Amino acid sequence: MTTTPNMILLYVKDTAASAAFYGDLLGQPAMNASPNFAALPLDNGMTLGLWGRAQAKPATSATANGANGEIVFMVENKAKIDTLYADWRQRGLRIEQELTELDFGPTFVALDPDGHRLRVCLPDA
Repeated sequence: MTTTPNMILLYVKDTAASAAFYGDLLGQPAMNASPNFAALPLDNGMTLGLWGRAQAKPATSATANGANGEIVFMVENKAKIDTLYADWRQRGLRIEQELTELDFGPTFVALDPDGHRLRVCLPDA
């Protein structure tokens, strides 16, 4: 039997604010929303879940900057990275890592309202 992940779940401070942030960023509003949880469908069939940190059971422990991981947006080419970098800066997203070239190619990292890292890069070659 195989198990396939179908949801990315982030613990957030303000569910409504995070749902609005991701709805705008992804161009897709939440399909389910309550005061403590919101779910946004993703184009690849997965779901982004946003769960109010204060209501999560069992309780979570926040890190200093919000998270220990990243959501990665792999895009088709450098031009798309440049476009997203300019768009996200114009939207006012906090940029944690400026557009740079690393050993795996061009990349940048922005932060969501809770400090979760959002990396944009090329697919693995």
